[in-house]
Amino acid sequence: MAKKILPDKKGLFYPTEEIKKRSWVNNKKIYEEADKNPIKFWEKVASELFWKKKWQKAFEHKPPFFKWFLGGKLNITENALDGNLPKRKDKPAFIWEPEPTNEKPRILTYGDLLKEVNKFANALKKLGVKKGDKVGIYMPMIPEVIISMLACARIGAVYSVVFSAFSPSALKIRLQIIEAKVLITADGYYRRGKPINLKESADEGIKETMVKKVIVVKRVGNKINWDAKKDLWWHECVKNQSENCPAVAMNSEDLLFILFTSGTTGTPKGCEHVCGGYMVQAYWTGKLIFDLHEETIFWSTADIGWITGATYSCYSPLLNGTTFILYEGCPDWPAFDRWAQIIEKYKVTVFYTAPTAIRMFMKYGSDLVKKYSFNSLKLLGSVGEPIDEAAWNWYFQKVGKGRCLIVDTWWQTETGGILITSLPGIGPFKPAFSGLPLPGVRFDILDEKKKRPPIGEQGNLILLPPFAPGLLRGTYKDPKKYLETYWSQYGKKIYFTSDAALKDKNGLIRIVGRVDDVIKVAGHRLSTGEMEAVINLHPEVVECAVLGIPDKIKGEVPIAFVVPEDKSPCPALRDKVINQVRREIGSIATLKEVYVVEDLPKTRSGKIMRRILRKLSTGEELGDLSTLSNPESVGKIQIIIKNANKI
Repeated sequence: MAKKILPDKKGLFYPTEEIKKRSWVNNKKIYEEADKNPIKFWEKVASELFWKKKWQKAFEHKPPFFKWFLGGKLNITENALDGNLPKRKDKPAFIWEPEPTNEKPRILTYGDLLKEVNKFANALKKLGVKKGDKVGIYMPMIPEVIISMLACARIGAVYSVVFSAFSPSALKIRLQIIEAKVLITADGYYRRGKPINLKESADEGIKETMVKKVIVVKRVGNKINWDAKKDLWWHECVKNQSENCPAVAMNSEDLLFILFTSGTTGTPKGCEHVCGGYMVQAYWTGKLIFDLHEETIFWSTADIGWITGATYSCYSPLLNGTTFILYEGCPDWPAFDRWAQIIEKYKVTVFYTAPTAIRMFMKYGSDLVKKYSFNSLKLLGSVGEPIDEAAWNWYFQKVGKGRCLIVDTWWQTETGGILITSLPGIGPFKPAFSGLPLPGVRFDILDEKKKRPPIGEQGNLILLPPFAPGLLRGTYKDPKKYLETYWSQYGKKIYFTSDAALKDKNGLIRIVGRVDDVIKVAGHRLSTGEMEAVINLHPEVVECAVLGIPDKIKGEVPIAFVVPEDKSPCPALRDKVINQVRREIGSIATLKEVYVVEDLPKTRSGKIMRRILRKLSTGEELGDLSTLSNPESVGKIQIIIKNANKI
């Protein structure tokens, strides 16, 4: 049994000797070495991978543009698949767990996966897809989504994964921007026991696009519309294809994939990620941060439609030759503890999920997890948003049983991989703090006058050259947006993350929230993220969302939506929350209203849709709700707001 990890007098957590011993890196000198020459450091990392041709120049910077590993040639699939065959041909690459409990899991070994990727790559080639062509992937969490990504990468086709719960209109605009000629989708998938007709959304989404062929995976067997001129079944496409397909040599700076940021409104930004830099960063961050070893069973709960899914539910585990879990459904379906069952069933060693999911687990009560030992777990991870102290402590004590450190990771769609977190073999770890910048990257915090704020005071998080190799190279077909979004606030040599952050005296970084998640009350700037963290500390609160609404006198005022631990409404909780914020932050942060609700509207990835809450509060048209995993919550919140306004 692993030893319990106890905080020191400063409230910091450090790895035990046992953890240090198994970690890839356990000496803090790595930070000094990397900082002396970050370019040389990343070259050393890149040398651990296979290149068809070694780079001639490691880094080139023509602000705001930059390149890594110039002249190098590679194919990411050779490192993720072919390179694993000598030792791992029969080792599971991933285990697919379907949502319906009466269906059997599917295991693909590294040998199986390479064969399936080659067959589908040949099928794409037969349809005329070649290097540089654009392919759309609109798929649920099934094995074919992994195969699709790797098959495109194998032949040099640039792909863009679109989250399967996005609406047809969201799909359409993405397909139009990239001018995709092929779309890969499925007939349907299961969500909370119900079959969802994905093909119907795909049919609507390809209207007014350049898509000529739609490849459909038969997942559910539901009735779908079929256009014999355009639609093709996956199983028929791969039926007679060869299991051999040479990997196309890609230049390091060639596009690998385009992933769009933002939600379903407005014009999304297509983040460009390239073959060489992304591969190096995906490989190294997984190895270093999650301590991936031969025996590791890694589970990232992120959907493939998000960057976390792309990097840590696919590429990073494969590049490190480990086994990962791919789960189709909701972590709390059909039982609240489905996630815990999966951890125990497959003896997961590293569990990586979002604070929203952690708070959902908390909501169902600690008694739910008491029956699980979680003895297989060695490391926990958090991703997607700042984790509050209450959720951190619950995760550490109830899931990690006080034996597992938590790597609270900061990164973005734009960065391609994790850039800030404490390392498991070094530390220190501090609740609600992401930790230190990754060796080889340089961050700072500046105010609007380009000065460093005092320790403990927040400013804007910025990234300095030579930048991380996996950082986006541009926004597809919109260079103006690229310049305005990332390189205008502090000049063309400094990448602006749009996140607010602060440092403590140990140099640990805490992400406060998005800079645009700041409201101005009577001229005072207040972080909604900070207010949410304070509210979440209250023992009767499971999770919350804070946002600003217009006010004639103060400009904006904050309101909160609170989910109580006990789902039954508690009138007294409203005043308790107001007093908590006033006490911890000050009277300037006094909440105008607190709505006690059963649940908050969320996307399938667990993101709280504050946009919906804002429109509910102001009486605006709600717009498209198709991306919500719990649309029924909207009507209930409407009633609560209406009744509160009558008082």
